[in-house]
Amino acid sequence: MSENLICGVDEAGRGPLAGPVYAAAVILGPDFDTEGLRDSKKLSESKRYFLAAHIKKNALAWSLGICSASEIDELNIHQATLLAMRRAIEGLNGFASIKVLVDGLFCPQIDYPCQAIVKGDDKIAEISAASIIAKTERDLKMIEIDKVYPVYQFKQHKGYATHLHKKMIETEGICEYHRKSFLGLKVCEIYVKYSCDEK
Repeated sequence: MSENLICGVDEAGRGPLAGPVYAAAVILGPDFDTEGLRDSKKLSESKRYFLAAHIKKNALAWSLGICSASEIDELNIHQATLLAMRRAIEGLNGFASIKVLVDGLFCPQIDYPCQAIVKGDDKIAEISAASIIAKTERDLKMIEIDKVYPVYQFKQHKGYATHLHKKMIETEGICEYHRKSFLGLKVCEIYVKYSCDEK
């Protein structure tokens, strides 16, 4: 069943100052309707969620891999992204023979044939699907985090380095979801006001 199947992989959340990095692995299958699939960044929010529901319902398989902010700080964002990708791929069960296509320049260490494709999220349907799943699932996670720490307004900026987010860090400090390696040691020493126990 898994012979000659393509598994697309992409990530979301490499650049933000806060939150996890997400990766998705998607096997669409030969009968999947790929109309409308493209790089998630080129889709409206409503279209992304519509397509994400379509992918989840009709794809042959899909899986998520996640690396937390603390893992990002420990490993660096490049290695954490590759680890999230590996976790996503390993989450696909029952597929012994697939070819993995990854958006970007680097492949994770996996036991499958793997090819990295620059701008693959706008060229390969499976990677586009993975891009959409990773983006929508990460956005939903940031909305959950917003409920824990509403002061940062994560729901609006999803952890990215917007003027609003940086202003909130300056005035309110950082929380457990912030990436200390992105913010710098000085910022963390001055502005830490919340700990993991303060929720």
